[in-house]
Amino acid sequence: MDGLRWLLLGFGLFVVAGVYLYTRYQRGRTETQETSGFSGAKVEPSLGELDVVSEEEASPLDADSDTQVQSNEDAPDLPQKIVTLRVIARNNGAFAGDELVLSLRGIGMRHGKFGIFHRFEGSEEDKVVFSAASLVEPGSFDLENIKEQKIPGISLFMVLPGPIDGAEAFDLMIAASRALSQSLGAELLDESGSTLSIQRERYLREEIIQYQHSSIVV
Repeated sequence: MDGLRWLLLGFGLFVVAGVYLYTRYQRGRTETQETSGFSGAKVEPSLGELDVVSEEEASPLDADSDTQVQSNEDAPDLPQKIVTLRVIARNNGAFAGDELVLSLRGIGMRHGKFGIFHRFEGSEEDKVVFSAASLVEPGSFDLENIKEQKIPGISLFMVLPGPIDGAEAFDLMIAASRALSQSLGAELLDESGSTLSIQRERYLREEIIQYQHSSIVV
């Protein structure tokens, strides 16, 4: 089991790196548009852009959230924060692809950008609260052949700042992870591959709250 966890952790870090590079690219495009005379345009975080497994940091900004926006041009450029959980099949097993997809849809997640599943804020697909990626490279779900697939686990992740309050987004992701673990008879792990304890859950939530406080410009 330790070997599998290290393998899944390595893959998760690979996915997170991809998300980081994409969000940096998206932010660069936004800054270019602003300097070209579009500074009045509404800027939304491109989580769509996202996926999973460990805590990393990059760079931000949702133009709507009062608690997560740097409205002062002289404010420090805070990095993005990625929070990850994993749902893993027990005893080195694997989930049937179609059963896993049904479970993801059952908790309100929809297949979208990058071929992974997302929990959106309302009907707007550019407002991603959290996402789920397969731990089988490249992380996407091939729905056309999903019945033939065996998937050992998934990574659920959220990127801050996001479209809603960070602590609220984390609570939603925790609830979704627990629901999946129960319906699939799976293990719920933290970003390091250890069983998610109540203490670890509280610690992650507190980290998110502290991150949000550091992003507020008084």
